[in-house]
Amino acid sequence: MSNFKAYSKYYDLLYKDKNYKAESDYVHALINKYSIGSKLLLELGCGSGNHAQHLSKIGYHITGIERSEEMLNEAVQKNIQNFTPVLADISEYKLQQKFDVAISLFHVVSYLNSNKDLINCFKSVNESLVTDGIFIFDVWFAPSVYWLKPENRTKELEDEYIKIYRQAESKVFAEKNIVDVHFTTRVIDKANNSEITITEHHPMRCFSVPEIDLLALQTGFKLLHAEEFMSGNTPSENTWGVCFILKKIN
Repeated sequence: MSNFKAYSKYYDLLYKDKNYKAESDYVHALINKYSIGSKLLLELGCGSGNHAQHLSKIGYHITGIERSEEMLNEAVQKNIQNFTPVLADISEYKLQQKFDVAISLFHVVSYLNSNKDLINCFKSVNESLVTDGIFIFDVWFAPSVYWLKPENRTKELEDEYIKIYRQAESKVFAEKNIVDVHFTTRVIDKANNSEITITEHHPMRCFSVPEIDLLALQTGFKLLHAEEFMSGNTPSENTWGVCFILKKIN
């Protein structure tokens, strides 16, 4: 997404503790359950290609859509096999190829704050899928957001070249189902001790299961299943991220 433009070059360091392999294996298991034998994947919001890197090793051919040119360049530099990057907005793209499965991970769909963008995105996914194609994505879960409430967080990371200090402060706009996350990121160059500060807003929409069910019906899908991301547990007020599996029905 465009929100990552300023620090796309630091993105992989910021999320080096994220287990992309485990998440990719989890998605692979879902595909084998709901669309066995599928190999053609469309990834919405592919970012710097970390999921695609692992999924390609399992045997998938992936087309990744990413709005941020900087993030896409990071992905291209990784020389991922069977990965085709496309610079486009996930709410208004057009592709000629049809795919078995569409995926969107790391709550990319939660960045679609308006109903218009959501409907446009889901309709585009529907048009991009083969008959009975599957759409797998995760989002922030509304009951958990209001039960647990977002916490302010601080993250410190470094490698041999830079140090990163990032502070996240959140404000909930309940009437819109939006959590506005404000990031302040300090990046220090170890070689010369120079420093830059990056500030960004990430407005994140949270969803309930009935809301996604209605959205699916409006855009030619059927909701097959919803579960806690990675664990497979039934969603509850303690479930921050929920994975949805939709099937194209028309």
